[in-house]
Amino acid sequence: MSAEQQHRDGQAADPGPRSLAQALRERDDASLGALLRSRPDLLHPVPTDVTQLATRAGTRASVLRALEHLDRFALQAAEALAVAPDPASYQELLDLLAGDDGDEEVAGALPATVALLRERALVWGGEGRLRLVRTARELLAPSASHSSPTGLGPSVAEATSRMSPGRIQAILTAAGLPHTHDTVSAVAALSGLFADRERVAELLEGAPEASREVLTRLVWGPPYGQVTAEPAAHLRWLLDRGLLLPTTPGTVVLPREAALSLRGGRAHRVPEPTRPRVAVAAERKPQVVDAAAGGQALAALDTVEELLRSWDEGGPAVLRAGGLSIRDLKRTATVLEVPEPVAAFWVELAYAAGLIASDGGYVEEHHERHDRPDADAEGYEDEETRDARTRRRSGEAEHYAPTPEYDAWRDLPPAERWAWLLEAWLPGTRAPGLIGGRDGRDRTLSALGPGLDRSPAPEVRRRVLELMAGLEPGQAPDPATLLERLRWERPLRSAGPRREQPEPPRTGVRPAYGGGVAANDPEALRTKLTEWALLEAEMLGVTGRGALATHGRALLGAEGRSEGAGAGTAAAGSARAAVVAALLAPLLPEPLDHVLLQADLTAVAPGPLVRPLAEALGVLADVESKGGATVYRFTPGSVRRALDAGRSATELHAFLDRHSRTPVPQPLTYLIDDVARRHGLLRVGAASSYVRCDDESVLDEILADRRATALRLRRLAPTVVAAQADPRTLIEGLRAMGFAPAAESAEGDVMIARPHAHRTPPRTPPAPVPDGPPAPDATLLTAAVRAVRAGDRAATAPRKETPQAPGGLPRTSPADTLATVQAAAMTGESVWIGHVNAEGAASQRLLAPLRVEGGYVTGYDHTADEVRTYALHRITGVAELADEPDGAEPAR
Repeated sequence: MSAEQQHRDGQAADPGPRSLAQALRERDDASLGALLRSRPDLLHPVPTDVTQLATRAGTRASVLRALEHLDRFALQAAEALAVAPDPASYQELLDLLAGDDGDEEVAGALPATVALLRERALVWGGEGRLRLVRTARELLAPSASHSSPTGLGPSVAEATSRMSPGRIQAILTAAGLPHTHDTVSAVAALSGLFADRERVAELLEGAPEASREVLTRLVWGPPYGQVTAEPAAHLRWLLDRGLLLPTTPGTVVLPREAALSLRGGRAHRVPEPTRPRVAVAAERKPQVVDAAAGGQALAALDTVEELLRSWDEGGPAVLRAGGLSIRDLKRTATVLEVPEPVAAFWVELAYAAGLIASDGGYVEEHHERHDRPDADAEGYEDEETRDARTRRRSGEAEHYAPTPEYDAWRDLPPAERWAWLLEAWLPGTRAPGLIGGRDGRDRTLSALGPGLDRSPAPEVRRRVLELMAGLEPGQAPDPATLLERLRWERPLRSAGPRREQPEPPRTGVRPAYGGGVAANDPEALRTKLTEWALLEAEMLGVTGRGALATHGRALLGAEGRSEGAGAGTAAAGSARAAVVAALLAPLLPEPLDHVLLQADLTAVAPGPLVRPLAEALGVLADVESKGGATVYRFTPGSVRRALDAGRSATELHAFLDRHSRTPVPQPLTYLIDDVARRHGLLRVGAASSYVRCDDESVLDEILADRRATALRLRRLAPTVVAAQADPRTLIEGLRAMGFAPAAESAEGDVMIARPHAHRTPPRTPPAPVPDGPPAPDATLLTAAVRAVRAGDRAATAPRKETPQAPGGLPRTSPADTLATVQAAAMTGESVWIGHVNAEGAASQRLLAPLRVEGGYVTGYDHTADEVRTYALHRITGVAELADEPDGAEPAR
């Protein structure tokens, strides 16, 4: 017997439960757990009994969230139930979805869909009496002012509820129906006429062509139209026969029954019972995909390291409203040699990974005062917090800088560093692609600023990767079909009819990153999040050449194995990172300890360098180009920078000779010796500042140079010249004149200019903004189901009549309370008690007393399903349970 035939046979069976609470009470524990798993908002806090669970499941906020997590066909079934009679039979629902001609795909998919709606407590009732929960019906059903998402309007009865009996009788006469003085009978006769396909066709045979055109425009929605006080003849024809009914002055609507007849019984123009298939755009060898992804992962690490290295001594200033300025973002993009939207992505990724933060903003300071253990109740503040407060009061600008976590991250192996970044990217709710757009108040969204969190972003990223993992290794999905699949799985519910979306042109050109999106356009946001997820996965090396890499599949696999622990827990994160890092490591090249020196004063690094070599070479030379190989260029300025850092010419020669696989070119040797010979010949100190040199002719040359006029030099001695500029300005001016001065201390020693690494105080990464409560684990579900069952047993246990205090609590004297609980402890009976806790919260408990002593009663609390102890002075009163009828099972 087919599933739909079983449903038809069930219509004549028991009508089923009379309420949603009764339907939930009849479920087994597994089904109740499935409801709580699919709708985790019902668990916060855990309901005390089934009645409270049913009430919470029918609230507007909870129903809205449940509807938003339905797939398109399940939402279409709910929308069809909203325009069906209440209650509706399974056959009536099938007819609305399949139409008069039937649809095998709809008939095959509907049983599972109805079961899904039942599981999520959106539909209840027997097979012959399906009921949509009241709140869902109110949200999805049409009214006099708006249509339903199906494009259907109100029924004849709803549209004529305010119409005069005389007008209804006139419509009956024009439609050729028998006259009746009973308004209810008249409305029923008109509804029956419009619900009959053949009679509607006969009625429209005599309609003007223009009248049929009006119905054609209204039939699939919206069903409303505007008419003047003197409508045209073809509109008057429809109004006289009730095919258009007035709702408000100047507005008419096509009744639901008539629209369904014209549609052939379909509630939706295109039912979508099957999920769209993700098409394959290209197919490549898995080894090629993994190699490309590994190269992208290495490039991602280099980019993040370059960003953090450029901010190592203090990054850009923090705007007053938070975030980076447009100018600072442009500078960062220039340093990274990427477009500004891509630079914004890397900045946001480093921020989400906890590698950069503000060095002392109001938000961080406020957070530390409340959460850090070194800020006690007496107002004690640590040195870092006081510095931040002082800096803010003095008007000193706050800056972004690397955090202490950056030093720990930098010391990890490359694969583990990459996994660290992925752990921040996948669950992050900040959407860097929005940067440059406008928020709801028409303010520009800036990098690292507020307003970038979008709670659907993690779900979209994860689902994109899961759909890519569903393809064969090496297959790249077609983005258009991928987007259509996501739209089917999470359709956006709207008040009006859903319209067909035009398919985006498939030009083969990948969409650009960034560009913003309208703040009030959720469909555009969903599309952009999908496109950004694909681009970000490619930039990070999760995918290669459009296909998911092997370590990308392991990322999803490790996440799936951590079910119950939660994707955001430390255990799940460490397990996922270890698996991914182990698979990525073979794809990354081993760091090199050598370079190739060339005669044109350049050095070629054929791959990534070990950290000490890269840092030393970064001081001695300038990066000229990046790519598969990095090219460094030696210049007088770069050599002078190394000498300023305390390296001698001998040390530089030894360093190059040790790390070069080729002989050190003679021009490079001459360059180092020449700069070193002139370096430190002049000494600059702070007197306002001064210059001293043992060679008097050099000072003569400086004083004669016109470019020294701005320095306001004055000779104090044959070997000393004073200046009215600060030492830093003096050094820069002399270097612009072609000299190589060195700074000296008050004792006359050469000052070594080493880079100062600026770090923020310890900071925690920004927490993602979740889209609702997290999914519960198995332990929480089991405990919640037990608590609901126990509370339900306690709530439904009968009790004897007793005086009650305000709030319905039992009220007895202290002596009666003590005597009753002692007797119950001796006989093993259960009693109702009213209890007020230390916070003043009152509750009723079903208690089986076990021991009464010392002013306390200990017993098994059926409401909490555990043994508890209550103070007698907090018990307002006791009520005995009523006698159980024959055959009834007492509360346990």
